[in-house]
Amino acid sequence: EAESAERLKVLAGYQINQALVAKARPTALVMHCLPAYRGKEIDETTFEAHASTIFEQAENRLHVQKAILHWLVSEV
Repeated sequence: EAESAERLKVLAGYQINQALVAKARPTALVMHCLPAYRGKEIDETTFEAHASTIFEQAENRLHVQKAILHWLVSEV
């Protein structure tokens, strides 16, 4: 438990949050590979503001993973 709290403290500076996003270009996309630990890796406000992009990325990743599996098991 203490190690977990210390790790969270060390990694807090790497969190995706509104302050960080505000420094990016207005056209910047916020993506996450999911599952997201809201409040730790990405703050709740940022996640919700970019949820459509995050979930679209997750869906696209699923299709890519299926294509890779198909390629691996099919005869080439």
